[in-house]
Amino acid sequence: MNLAIFDLDETLIAIDSDHAWGDYAADQGLVDSNKHRAENRRFYADYKRGELDIDAYLAFSSHVLTQHPLETLYEHRAKFIDTVIRPAILPRGRALIKQHRADGHQLVIVTATLEFVTRPIADMLGIEDLIAPIPELLESGYTGKMIGVPSYGPGKVTRLKAWIKEKGFSLEGSTFYSDSHNDIPLLNLVDFPIAVDPDPTLAAVAAEKGWTCISLR
Repeated sequence: MNLAIFDLDETLIAIDSDHAWGDYAADQGLVDSNKHRAENRRFYADYKRGELDIDAYLAFSSHVLTQHPLETLYEHRAKFIDTVIRPAILPRGRALIKQHRADGHQLVIVTATLEFVTRPIADMLGIEDLIAPIPELLESGYTGKMIGVPSYGPGKVTRLKAWIKEKGFSLEGSTFYSDSHNDIPLLNLVDFPIAVDPDPTLAAVAAEKGWTCISLR
């Protein structure tokens, strides 16, 4: 079974859900608004430059999960998904997912955004398999720690290979869609790398390597 692998942010949806969740948390007073918004912008700029310290960022982005009861977090997440994410889902992204499903491909999202944020987005898109950074959750709530390797940059390759081994799949005939130069390690791994509305760095690499470029906008 061929794999159809998708990045999420700025690929299947028109925004970065991690950055948007940070702004939402600041807007709703779930964190120190000014400080959190400034740090959120700084980390996002680092990501765009390919200079993100993923461990520092995940500690920052998961901190809000440690500050509130689960019931409060889930209520806010539902509101965030409905008001911010739902309007950002790209119809052409949905059509692409539908086509791969019709072709009998195995669908999986591989994202650097917390599973807390991305699990309901994957559910909305009808994709069961999600590889994302996993925040540790105990009976008492989120701890702020991560479980395992974060799926960012080369970590996406590590996590995907582990998932493939666990599921008994193969990379033969695999396709990966992404907008970001941070995903070049995984794009290099698959048989059919596809740049989706790529950032300038990825667009240049795609042109050099002869990768397909498409737009879902």
